[in-house]
Amino acid sequence: MKYTSVTFSSSTIEDWQKDLLIAELGDIGYDTFEYTTDGFVAYIPAANLDIPALESLLVREAEGYEVDYEVQEVEEQNWNVLWESNFQPITVDGRLYVRATFHTPQPQYEYEIVIDPKMSFGTGHHQTTAMMLSYILDADLDGKAVLDMGCGTGILAIAAAKRGASSILAVDYDEICVSSVAENSALNEITKIEAALGSQEQIAGKSFDVILANINRNILLDQLESYSESLSSDGKLYISGFYEGEDLDILKQKAQSVGLVFNDQKVLDRWCSAMFVKNS
Repeated sequence: MKYTSVTFSSSTIEDWQKDLLIAELGDIGYDTFEYTTDGFVAYIPAANLDIPALESLLVREAEGYEVDYEVQEVEEQNWNVLWESNFQPITVDGRLYVRATFHTPQPQYEYEIVIDPKMSFGTGHHQTTAMMLSYILDADLDGKAVLDMGCGTGILAIAAAKRGASSILAVDYDEICVSSVAENSALNEITKIEAALGSQEQIAGKSFDVILANINRNILLDQLESYSESLSSDGKLYISGFYEGEDLDILKQKAQSVGLVFNDQKVLDRWCSAMFVKNS
């Protein structure tokens, strides 16, 4: 597959602004990212490059800093080598070790998840994924039915399975993600995850004790009502993919209107995760 690289550079952009821009680029088809000293390089299949969409995103997101970009065609290369070079193992709360197949196992950790990276998000490196994993480590999931909405590589679903969930539905609108969930489930010897292609229509009429949704603010706002309808009484919703402050306040208001009560939040580098409980 031919790829195009877009090199973003700025002397004023901060790390948290890079993360937000990368998250938005991921939503419009960029699937691999490589940090540089003054920005980052984003890669997208050449056929999917949409300059007007990119320009629109920059106008919307590049507030408080100036950013330049340069587009180049990329010569054919071994993309697995690039993915592997950018993927380092991580630990969460000293209990969970996340690695790829080409890393050495670390059996001293309570839990280990093996992920073959085929995209930049969903490997645990992003702050939102790390916070969601931390929530999962502390949650009572034994025997629970769990939904992983916007599942990516399936890392949250796999973590839920290792924490005792009895059944997990992992949903994503990207076919690559759905196949990635199956592959990563097999790597971790997990058989109780069902992967489905689509969005909130996949959960209509179904019931879950716990819902995990690491997406972004706008999609969360659009889907909160569906989550509430699918949560069992006293069920728990864990969300991430937004910032503390105004983003969280807006989500709290929407959640309250659909019968979800705010319970807790985590913050890491201005990124936020939150937990809600459905009214009995």
